[in-house]
Amino acid sequence: MQKAVLIVEDADTCASTLEIIFSTIAGLRIITTASAEQAWKLLENPAEHISALVTDLHMPGMDGIELIDRIRARGSHTRLPIIVITGSTDLAVPEQLRLRGVDAVFPKPYSPAMVREKLEQLLDHD
Repeated sequence: MQKAVLIVEDADTCASTLEIIFSTIAGLRIITTASAEQAWKLLENPAEHISALVTDLHMPGMDGIELIDRIRARGSHTRLPIIVITGSTDLAVPEQLRLRGVDAVFPKPYSPAMVREKLEQLLDHD
C-alpha cells in the first residue's frame, strides 16, 4: 500500500513548501488541507490510509492541539506519526506536545532537510 502524508497548514506558502520538500520522497502520496476539521474528516475516512501527519498548531476553528488530542484519543490513530511545525514561541509547547505523543516539533523557521529526514524516519518505522 502506498504511504501518504497529510499536511495540515492554513498558510499557503508553508503548505506549498512542505509539498515541495516531501515530493522528493519516492512513492509518497501528499494530501494537503488548510483546516484541522478537514484533516479530521480525512483521518476518519477508512478509504484514506494516512501514514503520517504534519500539522501547524495555530489555525482558525479547530487548532492543531485539538486535532492531536482527537487523534491520540481515537484507537485507530494512537500510533500515527505526528510532526508539528509551529511559530509558537512558548517554551512549554514542545514538552506539552511530547506529552501528547507528538514525534517531532520544528519551530519556524525550520530546516526543510531536517523535516524531510524526520518524516522519512517515521515512515520507515511504520
